[in-house]
Amino acid sequence: MRKLVLILCLTAFIACKTDKKEVVTETGEEVVAYQILKGSYLYYADAAILQTPTEVYGVVLDENSVALDKKVKPYKILDTDMVPVEIKVKIIPKPEGEEGWPFKVKIVEILKVTKPNPDKNDVITLGK
Repeated sequence: MRKLVLILCLTAFIACKTDKKEVVTETGEEVVAYQILKGSYLYYADAAILQTPTEVYGVVLDENSVALDKKVKPYKILDTDMVPVEIKVKIIPKPEGEEGWPFKVKIVEILKVTKPNPDKNDVITLGK
């Protein structure tokens, strides 16, 4: 019985894997943790967000966010449409005194961009 419990605990421990990767820089001092996030991406009017099922992140505007915007444009009908993406990011806490969401993400790598589900109509548009 104890062996069974031990095997179940070991299996549960191994199965609870997160998609974090720690990388030591050349100096050997700083450890950077990257995460893979899946969510809906929106770039509109000089601001970008990533909405995951549990959190909303501001996106650092750089060459990777512009490249991601170019990849999602073919899937957008309206400028305000959100497109499902999978990206590798570095999560950065919001600086004190700055407005916005508690965390920002810096895109490290674009893994996948998928077509939005046309049956999922959870956006409310006002006006014409």
